[in-house]
Amino acid sequence: MLKTVLIDDELNALEALEWKLNRYIEGIEIIKCNSPIEGIDVINSERPDLVFLDIEMPEIDGFELLQKLSYKDFDLIFTTAHDEFALKAIKVSAIDYLLKPVDKDELITAIEKVRASKKDTKLEDKLDSLFSNMNLKNNDKINIAADSKIYLLDKEDVIMLKSDKSYTTIFLKDDKSILVSKTLKEVEKKFNFPQFYRVHNSYLINMNHIREYSKGMGGELIMSNGMHAGISRNKKAELLERLSLD
Repeated sequence: MLKTVLIDDELNALEALEWKLNRYIEGIEIIKCNSPIEGIDVINSERPDLVFLDIEMPEIDGFELLQKLSYKDFDLIFTTAHDEFALKAIKVSAIDYLLKPVDKDELITAIEKVRASKKDTKLEDKLDSLFSNMNLKNNDKINIAADSKIYLLDKEDVIMLKSDKSYTTIFLKDDKSILVSKTLKEVEKKFNFPQFYRVHNSYLINMNHIREYSKGMGGELIMSNGMHAGISRNKKAELLERLSLD
């Protein structure tokens, strides 16, 4: 029996994959999970033979999930809609992937490969290769999944992040921006570096890009791209201290 864990935040995709596995694959036990955080506990406790893992998810993405696991002795198949850059890195690392929506014949072939494999290379070694290929171990880069791509951002290029309900816009130098379909609370976990500071519920700023501080209207920052960021009352004192302002 092939114990298999499916992890995807999209319930429709999760159920579609479960149906195809049950319909076309014999001798399989399925455990499904639509939360990547819960998925970590499920993998560590269930110790599966195989994991199907989506890449772009809220809370944490698939790459972060893999880095947090204590149990890594399983075969891995990514289910993804990501672009050629991510797929090249995955393929070079000898990890299998299926593009969404998952094709029946490709799914059957992927399972046959898993059953035929002798696990000559440990998953941990494959993941080291993957993260190296994608520069995900490079602390100078911030990886952001958006627009069916994975952006690798230099910290100094990020000016500020602005919340718009369930979306976040990342503003970069040269008047570039990236729209992420996640809340600012979810995205800010990627920006856990000293120069980034959450000055307001709607704004996370790079302090190296502050051009002016305006005392009027409760306090406001003017950034290097000319944008304005409001300051929450409970953040003002700490911000001024960080900026060494009286």
